Order: sequence, then C-alpha cells, then structure tokens
Amino acid sequence: MTVNADALFTQWELYLLILVRVASFLYTAPFFSMSNVPARTKIGLAVFLSYIIMCVFPEQGYSYDGVIGYAILVLKESIVGLSIGFCANLCIQAVHFAGYIIDINIGLSMATMYDPATKMQVNLSGQLYYYVVLLLMMVSGLHRFLIQAIVDTYTVIPVGAATLRPAMYNTVIGFIADYFVIGFRIALPVFITLTLMSCILGIMSKIAPQMNMFAIGMQMKIMVGLFVMYLTVSLLPSVSNFLMEAIKGNIVDIVKGMYAG
Repeated sequence: MTVNADALFTQWELYLLILVRVASFLYTAPFFSMSNVPARTKIGLAVFLSYIIMCVFPEQGYSYDGVIGYAILVLKESIVGLSIGFCANLCIQAVHFAGYIIDINIGLSMATMYDPATKMQVNLSGQLYYYVVLLLMMVSGLHRFLIQAIVDTYTVIPVGAATLRPAMYNTVIGFIADYFVIGFRIALPVFITLTLMSCILGIMSKIAPQMNMFAIGMQMKIMVGLFVMYLTVSLLPSVSNFLMEAIKGNIVDIVKGMYAG
C-alpha cells in the first residue's frame, strides 16, 4: 500500500484553510466567543467541525503561488470567519446598548460591573437583558443555526473565493445603524415612561416649589423604571425572535457581500 504524499499534503492544506475560517468564526460568534466557554471546547469543536466540512465539501478549487500566496488565502479565510461572527454578535450586543439607555434614565448608569464572560464593563440592566435574551435564543436553537450557517458558507464562498466588494462595507455600515435602532426599540417603554415622569416632576416642582423634587424623583424613577421592566419582561421572547431574524439577515447580507459570483 503506497501513500501519495502530494495528495496528503494537499488535503492537509485544505483542512488548515477550513480550520482558519471556522476557528475565526467561533472566536467572534455569539455564545461561542464568551470566555466562560472552555477553550478546549472551542478548539475541539473547530477541529471536529472542520474535518466534517472537508469530508462534505472535498472539492474546493483554489490556487496560490508560494508561501505568500498561501498566507493571503489564510488571511482571506480569517476575514470571512471574523466578519460573519462579528456581524452576528453585533445584534446581541445591542441589548447592552438598550440597558445603557435604561440605566441612564433610571439613574443607575454609575452602577457598572465587570463581566468576565465578555470581558467588558457592563451595566446592570443590560447584563440582565443580555443573559435572558441569550438564554431564550439558545433555547430557540441559536447554536445550531450558527454552526449550520458557517457550514453553508462553503456552498456560496468556497475556500479562497472570498472577495471584499464595496457592498460588504455598505452592509457593515447598515449593521451599525441598526445596532442603535434595535437598542433604542428595546429600551423604548422605559424611556417613554420615565420621560413622561420627568415632565410630571418638572410641573410639580413649579406647582409646589417647597417640595424637594430632586430627592423624591430619584427614588421614584428607580421604582417606576423597575416596575416598567417587570411589566415588559413578557416582551423579551419577541425581542429574542427579532434578534434571531436580524442575525440571519446579517449573515446572509455579509456572505452576499463577499460572494464573487
């Protein structure tokens, strides 16, 4: 039994290119990018998933010239994985922005905490919303969709076929604009309620100037804000469904932006 060294080396090159895209995607994708997911789990999933992809899509036509050419292919594959994962993660991070708006209106903007999972300084409301929405999305099959999405990219963008077109940059700018829109829509009930309450307190301060509205308003804003958050907690499943659809749309748009066909 003879072993074809050239064919084996070619398969190894293909496997490494697939591994770069998958590992880059898992590094920035929602849930998988969290630091409390064990590194061994991430590496093992990337290695195992890359092997399956290579078996399912063995015919990946690519060419390069020398070490520099192969390094360019590695860079292109890493950009594909990082871009798809980042755009998917951007939608969920909008929940933190919504929590920041809520905390500013309630008066808890100074009460921040360090989240070891995301390695960021986060606010209390944003952290609460983030984990509730993430849990709902995981129950809805977010992890399965993300894995299926990175596998399906090889049917549209084979190894080495990614092209950074101007449409991709327009898509990313649109994502950033949607980031603020989605975050503000999540915080809208609390924002409107507390804005009306501020107007009422302003009118009362003119009617009864002897009352210290500043001291009263601080406690009332916290109580009313928490009460509105309690009333609107039933809307979080709708928020998670909306973010799931946004993630799917973002992934499709970014893949279209890198499709050379």
